[in-house]
Amino acid sequence: MNDSRPDLRPETRAVHVPQPAIEGSRPISVPIYQTSGFVFDDPAVMADAMSRPDGAFVYGRYTNPTVRSLELAVAGLEGGTAAIATGSGMGAINTVLLGLLSPGDHLVAQRSLYGGTAAMINELVGRFGIEVTYVPENDPAALRAAVRPRTRLVYLETISNPMTLVADLPAMCAAARELGLLSVVDNTFATPMLCRPLEHGADIVVHSTTKYLSGHTDVVGGLAVFADPGLHEKVWHFAIELGASADPFAAWLTLRGLQTLALRMERHCSNAHYLATRLAAHPAVTAVHWPGLASHPSHELAGKLLSGCGGVLAFDLAGGRPAGERFMSAVRLALLAPSLGGVETLVLHPATTSHRALSADELRRSGIGEGTVRIAVGIEHPEDLWADVSQALS
Repeated sequence: MNDSRPDLRPETRAVHVPQPAIEGSRPISVPIYQTSGFVFDDPAVMADAMSRPDGAFVYGRYTNPTVRSLELAVAGLEGGTAAIATGSGMGAINTVLLGLLSPGDHLVAQRSLYGGTAAMINELVGRFGIEVTYVPENDPAALRAAVRPRTRLVYLETISNPMTLVADLPAMCAAARELGLLSVVDNTFATPMLCRPLEHGADIVVHSTTKYLSGHTDVVGGLAVFADPGLHEKVWHFAIELGASADPFAAWLTLRGLQTLALRMERHCSNAHYLATRLAAHPAVTAVHWPGLASHPSHELAGKLLSGCGGVLAFDLAGGRPAGERFMSAVRLALLAPSLGGVETLVLHPATTSHRALSADELRRSGIGEGTVRIAVGIEHPEDLWADVSQALS
């Protein structure tokens, strides 16, 4: 216990409160270190802490003990060497893209992307003169053909949002490596329980920890995991200046959710399989997009690459947008809300919500139709979910 000096007046003692030093034991749960900064006795140690990502804790924008616990935990799950936690999933994506790209550089990205990522890439093109070429997520020949002298990165999603296309990570990352390019993979939909992209040659994995990693719709966060410690340090220096840092309470909530990730992913996947199978047989549905179905273009690859096909599916309604709007207004158990990965089932209309920033041509290239509905399947009883979905379809 660091006792306050007895000679100090009450006003001063109220500011400089005692802090217990834990000896002989440790807490079971990671504590929330809700502090903006840390005190040093040695100026040299403080200077060192501000110069490298693995130094002593110095300031909340750099990192924090609770935040570092989350970084270490997810880096371990993904098989990485280090990680950077951020205030949102887009914070992680922007930290990586802005930290590694310069004006005039060229980026190769898969065609089917999360709407926020696609919008950010459009911003990079318009504001910073960064060029982009879109290729199929499973075509290394197209990737090779797209490369230019200033190509720097390849950007992929393990399972795409919302059409659930599975990227051929071994082939695409191998091609990127041969060409001297870095590969960045958004693993939000799969989580490290279903796929670990670093094992397939990726250099960086990004997550929206808002989704499955936290899992309870009560936190916003992001994370980037690195295979190479040198690359991590390079991006970390940019990240602390960008200021997209994670909050310790959000990190603590994510750690709490992370402990049940394996159990929840099993239920998300099994419920998605149940709904996808029933939807595929419904006369109001023209197509179901979930890689666990034999009709899905990524079905064979998913069987080789993933240990489960995820908890998100999309389907097309015969009646187009009016049918989609009627469906979303009619669900009673499922909730009309953004995001995904929580314990409750959520539905949305991608063309007017998550992918609203895309043009009609971009939506068409991504496979998103006017009648496409996305369901982020929760962990409720599958028959209760189907009862709700089927009455809404009727």
